[in-house]
Amino acid sequence: MAATSTSDIDIDIDMNINDFVQTQGNGVKGLADIGIKALPKQYIHPPEKRLDMNKVLNKGQDDHFIPVIDMSSSDRSTVERLICEAAKTWGFFQVINHGVPLEVMEDIQAAAYRFFELPVEEKRAFLKAISPSEFVKYGTSFVPHFERCLEWKDYLSMTFVSEDEARSVWPIACRNEALEYLKSTSDIISQIFEILMRGLNVNEIENKKSRLANSKALNLNFYPKCPEPELTVGVGPHSDVQTFTVLLQDDVGGLYVRGPDGESWVNIPPIKGALIFNIGDTLQILSNGIYKSAEHRVVANASNCRVSIPIFVGPSFQETIYPFPEVLEEGEKPKYKDIVYLDYVKHFLSNGHEGKVTIDFVKA
Repeated sequence: MAATSTSDIDIDIDMNINDFVQTQGNGVKGLADIGIKALPKQYIHPPEKRLDMNKVLNKGQDDHFIPVIDMSSSDRSTVERLICEAAKTWGFFQVINHGVPLEVMEDIQAAAYRFFELPVEEKRAFLKAISPSEFVKYGTSFVPHFERCLEWKDYLSMTFVSEDEARSVWPIACRNEALEYLKSTSDIISQIFEILMRGLNVNEIENKKSRLANSKALNLNFYPKCPEPELTVGVGPHSDVQTFTVLLQDDVGGLYVRGPDGESWVNIPPIKGALIFNIGDTLQILSNGIYKSAEHRVVANASNCRVSIPIFVGPSFQETIYPFPEVLEEGEKPKYKDIVYLDYVKHFLSNGHEGKVTIDFVKA
C-alpha cells in the first residue's frame, strides 16, 4: 500500500474538518501534527475579528501595563488599594510573591503538555459525549456548534467536586498535578476575594465567599503552532462569566486585554512565577459595575506552542446573582437584574466569543 502524503491528508481533512477535529478528538493539535501549511476555512476569521496591531498600545508607555502587585509587601493597605483600583479600571492585575510554589506551577504546566501529547485514543475518552464524568471534558475551540469561525485552541476542563471524584475520573496524566495546584492556590484565591469584598465595604464576607467563590473549574488550554496565525484567533474577545479567574500563562505570551478606553488592546507580558487575576461578569454584577469584567483575547503563534491554565472561580449554578445591597445604600439604582447563575452561563454558552454581549443580557 502506498504511503499517504501530507497533501492527501490535507485534502481529506478539508472535506471532513469537523469530524477529524471534533468528533474523532484530534483537535487543532491534530491539524498541526500532520503539518498543514494553510488554515482550513473554518478557522479563518474576518479581518474585523482579528487583532488589529494598530490598536495595541505602545509597550513603552508604563501606564499602559497591567498592574503587578507584590503580595509579600508589608504595606497591606497599599496592596489592597492597588488590587481594588485595578479591579475598577483594568479588570486585570498580576500578583507576585503570592505563596504558590514555583515548582507546583511548573508541574501543572508540564502536566498540561503531557496530557495533550497523549495518543488521541486516550484523549478521546474525555470527549463530552463519552467522558466518565460530566465534570471532565476534552474539547476544542469554544462552542463549535454556535461559532461562525473556530478558535485555534484545544482544552481539558475539570470542575472540582471532591478529591475522591477527581482521583477516580480526572486523567492520570495530569490528575495529581491539578489537585496539588488547586490546593496550593486556595489561599491566594481566598485572600483576593476578601480584599475585593472589603473594597466594596460589604458585610458577611465569609458567607459571601462560601456562596460566590465556592465553585472552581480548572482548564488546561493548549494552543499548537499555527501555520497562518494572522488569519485566526487563539481565543476571541470575551469577558469571563465567573466571579473571577486566576490564570497561569507560560513564557510564550499572546494574551491581550482591552484598554480602559474601550478601543485599544494591551499585551500582558509573561512574568515568571506570576499569577494573573481578572474580574468576571458575576463580580461586575455583584458590585453594580464598580468592578469591571475585562474583555480579553489570545492570539495564535506560528513559532511556539502555548499553554495557559485558568481556574474559574464562581458561585454554584443555583445561586441567584444581583448587586449587593451594600453597594446600593447611597441610593444608587441597580444596573443589573437578578438572574440565576446557571441561566447566565447558558446564555454565555449559546454564543461564540463576542466581546461583552453576555452582560447586556442582564442590564436593568
